Amino acid sequence: MIKSMTGYGKGEASAPNGSFTVEIRSVNHRYGEISVRMPRTFYAFENEVKRLAASVLKRGKIDISVQWEETAAANAVPQLDMVVARGYYDAYSRLAKELNLPQDAAPSFIMSQKGVMKEGAATVDETELQPQLLAAVQAAVIALDGMRFREGEALSDDLKGRRKQIAEWSALISERTPQMVLEYRQKLKARLDQLLDGAEMDEARLAQEVALLADRCDITEELVRLASHFSQFDEALSSSEPVGRKLDFLMQEMNREVNTIGSKSNDAGITTLVIQIKAEMEKMREQVQNVE
Repeated sequence: MIKSMTGYGKGEASAPNGSFTVEIRSVNHRYGEISVRMPRTFYAFENEVKRLAASVLKRGKIDISVQWEETAAANAVPQLDMVVARGYYDAYSRLAKELNLPQDAAPSFIMSQKGVMKEGAATVDETELQPQLLAAVQAAVIALDGMRFREGEALSDDLKGRRKQIAEWSALISERTPQMVLEYRQKLKARLDQLLDGAEMDEARLAQEVALLADRCDITEELVRLASHFSQFDEALSSSEPVGRKLDFLMQEMNREVNTIGSKSNDAGITTLVIQIKAEMEKMREQVQNVE
């Protein structure tokens, strides 16, 4: 079953001192392109993240966002905020001068004030967090791939419906072709009768002219190739491998055959059917651009 190239997935994983949140978005792209945004602390794992995503997501523009939220830990080292501490010291100094108090404030007094000491970050070896990071990435990839698969099912249903309609119109063209030649013979004979005004008609010449038209308007090969492309298209829609490029190629080939049919035809009915087919194929081509 085909997959879409657009989708979204989110994954989370907890660590002893924090948690990872990974979000992945994908859109249409001719090739596979993966970009990663993550905290500088984890830059060493960027290639691993890309490899993991690429193992599942074969095509599309993939944007991966990694967020790390740290929580308090027992081994966190308190940090001194010198800006706040100096503010308390300056305020105490002004107060001491105004009230004639001892000028030097005890460090313990200043450190006990609100905001002077802040909870620090835990000391962590980033390499220990790699399994949790990749677990969050894996969860996001699975979620995204599931969404791409579901959208692929909808795309497949739409393409099959349009392809069926085109096949029906192609069958009408095939049925119409012999009638077109017969009508041409009748029109040509009527015109010759009018021109000859009762004179004997050269039946051999008439047959030759009709045969020439039939040869010029013969679209048997085009219809056979079009049917072959239909068969390959259906087969590709059932494939579990990325087939977006193959479908795009088949659409180009089908469009070429239909254009040839239109150029060979000298019949209003067939021309109308060709226009309808081309309009439907354009819608299919737009949908195929979204297939992985």
